[in-house]
Amino acid sequence: MKNKDLLAQQKQEIVARMNAAMKDGKEEEFTLAFGEFTENIQTTLLAEAKEIVESVDTNILAARGTRQLTSEEKDYYQKVIDAMKSSNPKQALTDLDIVMPKTVIEDVFSDLVSAHPLLDAIDFQNAGAVTEWLLNTNENQLATWSPLCAEIVKEITSGFKKIDLQQNKLSAFLPVCKAMLDLGPAWLDKYVRTILSEALYLGLEDGILNGKGQTINLHEPIGMRKNMAGAVDPATGYPDKAKVTFNSFDPISYGVVLGDLATTENGNARIVQNVILVVNPKDYLTKVMPASTVQRADGTYANDVFPFPTTVIQSTQVEVNEAIIGLGKRYMMAAGTGKSGKIEYSDEYRFLEDERVYLTKFYGHGQPKDNNAFALLDITNLVPTIQKVTVEGTVSTQEVV
Repeated sequence: MKNKDLLAQQKQEIVARMNAAMKDGKEEEFTLAFGEFTENIQTTLLAEAKEIVESVDTNILAARGTRQLTSEEKDYYQKVIDAMKSSNPKQALTDLDIVMPKTVIEDVFSDLVSAHPLLDAIDFQNAGAVTEWLLNTNENQLATWSPLCAEIVKEITSGFKKIDLQQNKLSAFLPVCKAMLDLGPAWLDKYVRTILSEALYLGLEDGILNGKGQTINLHEPIGMRKNMAGAVDPATGYPDKAKVTFNSFDPISYGVVLGDLATTENGNARIVQNVILVVNPKDYLTKVMPASTVQRADGTYANDVFPFPTTVIQSTQVEVNEAIIGLGKRYMMAAGTGKSGKIEYSDEYRFLEDERVYLTKFYGHGQPKDNNAFALLDITNLVPTIQKVTVEGTVSTQEVV
């Protein structure tokens, strides 16, 4: 078996290729990279299992990170394994009368939120098998004072928008080698959850930031960078927001940008307590980090120092020289399984002879709750922070970059 550190390094390189292929729309390259990705995870888990698979002590397995299954989960995976090992897996899976347990799906979404800061920062909802979602479009209404028992002089109403989660679908392919099936239900569960978590996040992150929206030809979320009030093109979806030139994190410049977020698209004022700033990793290291790092009096440095509470999130799905700033919880992403919750056999992709390919489907939709919740920034000329140091007893001021 390969060294685990080498496998981890290979995984990072493969994920980078998958991101690049997805961004460039190269489906064939993405498929090849995803095949390598799943093989890497299988090899890693097989190496880990080889060390402890002989043990039947559940405490040891739990200590090594292997999730303990409920009786329903164990029964499900055992039946899936039997179906996958059959001479006609496609028919066997079709005839399978059980579906993926709800606890597995909940655990996948829990892993997603805890491991990826972007999903933790937004309003991410596990919709289960729900296929429609109601979104409140009027968050700020006032009641009217009147004498006790007087006729109600104002009716509080609220607008709702119905979102069809089935319009957008994420499909995750699961190439499973026969050696993985031989390890049993607990290890198959770990493999399935790992693949689903990683594969779903790749699609979710791009959709949350850059999704083109729903048209006749497109079935994507509406990304944070999109202008929902703009004209929608059937081929390209919603247009991007107009870029706001942003060159400094000084309180005045930053306050102007944040001030635009303090009014809803309906013209209602709202309190802004904190924001997220999503940037490309390269821009973070070359622009945002120098612009938000200050030197303390003892010579050490403090990172991510902003004049307003700001959480920086690095994402490869943001273009260089751009940043997205906004109210994280004002982005709603609802995701869940299809009604059947079944793993299906697929003939669409062919991998190694000792692997069989299966797929599962997740439905969902994401969009900003209002069009003023996020802004697209041009940070091409973002400058480093300049500290002004005044020496006591003098009238001169020294600027330290």
